[in-house]
Amino acid sequence: MLDDGPMKGATMLAGTCVAPGDFALIPRPLPQSAPEGWVLVDTCAVGICGTDYHIFEGKHPFLEYPRVIGHELSGRVAKDAGGWQAGALVVVNPYVSCGTCHACRRGKPNCCMSIGVLGVHRDGGMCARFAVPAGNLYSAEGLTPRQAAMVEFLAIGAHAVRRSGVGKGDRVLVTGAGPIGLGTALFARLTGAEVHLLDASPERLAAARDRFGFAATHGTDAPLLTGDLADGFDVVFDATGNTRAITAGFAHVAHGGTYVLVSVVRDEIIFSDPEFHKREMRLIGSRNALREDFEQVMAALREGRIDSKALESEVLKPEDLPGRMAALAADRGALIKVIVDFEGGAA
Repeated sequence: MLDDGPMKGATMLAGTCVAPGDFALIPRPLPQSAPEGWVLVDTCAVGICGTDYHIFEGKHPFLEYPRVIGHELSGRVAKDAGGWQAGALVVVNPYVSCGTCHACRRGKPNCCMSIGVLGVHRDGGMCARFAVPAGNLYSAEGLTPRQAAMVEFLAIGAHAVRRSGVGKGDRVLVTGAGPIGLGTALFARLTGAEVHLLDASPERLAAARDRFGFAATHGTDAPLLTGDLADGFDVVFDATGNTRAITAGFAHVAHGGTYVLVSVVRDEIIFSDPEFHKREMRLIGSRNALREDFEQVMAALREGRIDSKALESEVLKPEDLPGRMAALAADRGALIKVIVDFEGGAA
């Protein structure tokens, strides 16, 4: 347990989007206590994702500035609390749920009616220390801190795959080969499915082939439903965040197939009801992840079934981020996962 005496009055630098286009390290008091049932966590590593770039660019619809970003988090418990021992390496589930709403009572805290996501609805973990409910921590034993910081974004894909019911031998299409799409494709492949990737970016498709061995990749400049693929796909996942791509995806679903919307857009999605019924299609929304998805991802990382090094595009120090944030946001099409390492340790 830390001795609070010398720590009183200590400060930390928090990675803060002050306003759209303005990212800075802002001094804040280093937290010394947490609310009852919450645990103080010292940050080890933080993954940067599309949500963070949207916040930086002023494109996030549900956010107030200034905001400390960071929701893909690993850390070490700072003080004994909530059944956790100081020093334990943990993965952080950033979805803070109310525990009492209809969704929470039905075991679906990932879609809590008043959810507060760290780094989005409330300040996140791009800082030396933060607090989180004890139940939102999972043991990261057997993982490195940088691997542990990748668990949350991979869990989103694992959750979508689990909800889809995809199985061995199914033909799967993942539209959007960014980080969430890649995670979805990786876990779909682990089920034994035949996985195809569709993206407008040749760079992203090349990364999927070269780093992860996805041979069936398709650009958007040629018809997809031809030859052996003419009947469509048993399961289609959209991870584009693009209204036109989501709308086009309905046509890729085979008769009796399933369409899973992993990404979200603010627009209305319109589709042909006769075509939908003719195919007896299932349409599924997938949001965030549950504990079992986090556990599945951690097991896959521990067992080497997911190559974390292939996912890692770049590792930064916290002090590098203000000078790099604009460039990272501009170049994110060529990136998979940028990690901010607070410990300076090995991967």
